[in-house]
Amino acid sequence: MKSHAKVVVIGGGVVGCSVLFHLARHGWTDVVLLERDELTSGSTWHAAGGMHTINGDPNVAKLQKYTISLYKEIEELSGQATGVHLTGGVLLAATEARLDWLRGVVSKGRYLGIDLEVISAKEAAELMPLIDPRQFVGAVRNKEDGHLDPSGVTHAYAKAARKLGAEVERFTKVEDIVRRPDGLWRVITNKGEVVAEHVVNAGGLWAREVGRMVGLELPVLAMEHMYLITEDMPEVADWNKKTGTEIIHAVDFDGELYLRQERGGMLMGTYEKANKPWSEFSTPWNFGHELLEPDIDRIAPSLEVGFRHFPAFQNTGIKQIINGPFTFAPDGNPLVGPVRGLPGFWVACGVMAGFSQGGGVGLALSNWMIEGDPGADIWAMDVARYGDWATMAYTNAKVRENYSRRFSIRFPNEELPAGRPLKTTPVYDALSAKGAQWGVAYGLEVPLWYAPEGVRDEFSWRRSSDFDHVAKEVAAVRDGVGLSEISSFAKYRVTGQGAAAWLDQMLACKLPKPGRLTLAPMLKEDGKLIGDFTLANIGDEEWFIAGSGVAEQYHMRWFEAHLPKDGSVRIEALGQRLTGLAIAGPKAREMLAKVTRADVSNAAFPFMAVARMDIGMAPCLVGRVSYTGDLGYEIWVAPEYQRAAYQALMAAGEEFGIGLFGSRALNALRLEKNYGSWAREYRPIYGPLEAGLDRFVAYGKEADFIGKQAALAERMHGGKLRLRAFIVDADDADVIGDEAIWHDGVVRGWVTSGGYAHNSRKPVAMGYVPKEIADEVDGFEIELLGKRHAARVQAAPLFDANFERMRA
Repeated sequence: MKSHAKVVVIGGGVVGCSVLFHLARHGWTDVVLLERDELTSGSTWHAAGGMHTINGDPNVAKLQKYTISLYKEIEELSGQATGVHLTGGVLLAATEARLDWLRGVVSKGRYLGIDLEVISAKEAAELMPLIDPRQFVGAVRNKEDGHLDPSGVTHAYAKAARKLGAEVERFTKVEDIVRRPDGLWRVITNKGEVVAEHVVNAGGLWAREVGRMVGLELPVLAMEHMYLITEDMPEVADWNKKTGTEIIHAVDFDGELYLRQERGGMLMGTYEKANKPWSEFSTPWNFGHELLEPDIDRIAPSLEVGFRHFPAFQNTGIKQIINGPFTFAPDGNPLVGPVRGLPGFWVACGVMAGFSQGGGVGLALSNWMIEGDPGADIWAMDVARYGDWATMAYTNAKVRENYSRRFSIRFPNEELPAGRPLKTTPVYDALSAKGAQWGVAYGLEVPLWYAPEGVRDEFSWRRSSDFDHVAKEVAAVRDGVGLSEISSFAKYRVTGQGAAAWLDQMLACKLPKPGRLTLAPMLKEDGKLIGDFTLANIGDEEWFIAGSGVAEQYHMRWFEAHLPKDGSVRIEALGQRLTGLAIAGPKAREMLAKVTRADVSNAAFPFMAVARMDIGMAPCLVGRVSYTGDLGYEIWVAPEYQRAAYQALMAAGEEFGIGLFGSRALNALRLEKNYGSWAREYRPIYGPLEAGLDRFVAYGKEADFIGKQAALAERMHGGKLRLRAFIVDADDADVIGDEAIWHDGVVRGWVTSGGYAHNSRKPVAMGYVPKEIADEVDGFEIELLGKRHAARVQAAPLFDANFERMRA
């Protein structure tokens, strides 16, 4: 075993071998994979081996499509058979609600290049003869589903990597990982140690244990997962003989089942409600090619549905039940990327769909390590989406919930209850008493809307029980004054004598003068957006930044990686050490004046001003800015004072008819201003010109900010896309994001977000289209629940197009 390497990859499952192959293919050949046993030991060897392109996040779906397309390449390079069978498949719907969801999947597939088609239940049964079509209302045909040999694929990755110069060390158990003073890593094994620049934790079932070696507690949990293999079935033999093809895959969402042919019989797997974690606190190192004891009683309810939906199973025997552990993150997506605070330490774990996602994970991680960027928008897989709040107990609750719902519908207005409430603000109880219906953002409870007694969300793809009540919240803001709780924003304090110069380099905007705010895009080296913030100059070398709460860890990782080494700049994420309230509406100034001695007149405190002032008795930082697009103020206050500030504002607002409003009303308000949001309109795949943020980029400023040259090139050449707002001729449902945008009968773009703008009484969508058609007004359609609706570009905001209200 070599004593030094550029990269050590820990774990010889499909993910670790994919990472090794992609690093070598990209030219990093001084890389070694360490596996404590044989390759595939852990979860890989007993996997069912299915592969598919469908994923809730379109960017992950792209990587899954890449993974499937990769198998031919690694088979040819390695000489190792992968056993790939591209049979195609059907996704089955037993209810109209499920069929509506599948129609959305088809729309998403149109702009991803995934060949999907809505078919009838009868047509599905003609393609997959074991189906009882009476049990279903429709289906979707997918031509890119299939299955493979898990061992063959893993060894193909490993052999291909070796041919490119990488090394694989089997029976080499990692016992500790120590960071040296010079930043290199000592990877200590039972055969000696390797010193490396980079370490990749692809430990699979042992990812937690590997993480703990460097003081990291990863939010992953292994779950027992069962599938059965039947005896040979005459129906299978008849179909094979009649057509010369295998029986295609089937996913029965309502039965929580997946099926495929296995030799002369069938394989049926289930994500049962009565699920069971495995080895909850630590994974035994001596576990390898063992299986767990089957528990047919636990999966019996799912099997009963399966035997009803696929009657041929009633007439065959079960040859084997496989029960083995697979690891999951709380939301079911992988954990990938660099770990904040541990330079050179990377993770690629929690990849439960390894044969659909393993290639994409390897590609993204190798790009990230070599080029400094994953080369794709992988936010849904980024390890930075979790913070310290994702404890072991939280992870246990959420993984079990996610497992039990793996094939369940997640309606756009549905909030999942496991692991909640966890983080709350001081006004949580007060807002709950007012009827707050709660969602969650980065672990924190966030008010979505306010329900009268006896009214709750009715989960639906269409406008639901909250519709009229959200409309009232919107009216309170536009007609008088509304108050919202905004603690879910990320808050950062930047200080030090080098702070101004550093911020000038990090952010693409012109820095504001003391007592002023500005909107501040942040770019990567390639000129794409990596953040959008509000930046405040507090004075005396102190700066305040507010941004997307879900991206706090993501942005802190970026900030800290670019801090000067001389200690002249300090940045801290304030988290819930600073809470927030916002007021907005034409009466907001009058109300604010009643609770502070500060002069908040337009002359003394104009638009984009910031100052410290007391709200009642509570010391606060107040900025005159509002995401509602109306006259408004954001108020930041230490948590011990938040309740006092809230009570003072609510008391003062009584004479103005103050109303509480939640994030759903805020969405309706920002849409009629054409305001985008992070992780929807603003993501690392869009440039500032494409996203409409170029007006906030100081192209001519002296500082050579990150991404400046690429941003100048985008401005010169125009980029490829444009963000546009659309008015949609919708019926009783509104867009939520990821719907296809058609133009002149061809899919040309995609929706990033949308909803109903209650004040303007218009359904609105925001999305990206090619710049060549971006200035067309007509000819657009947006596909929603299987139907194309006429859409018109809305260039000027629906509300206050001249920005008079917010500046008044």
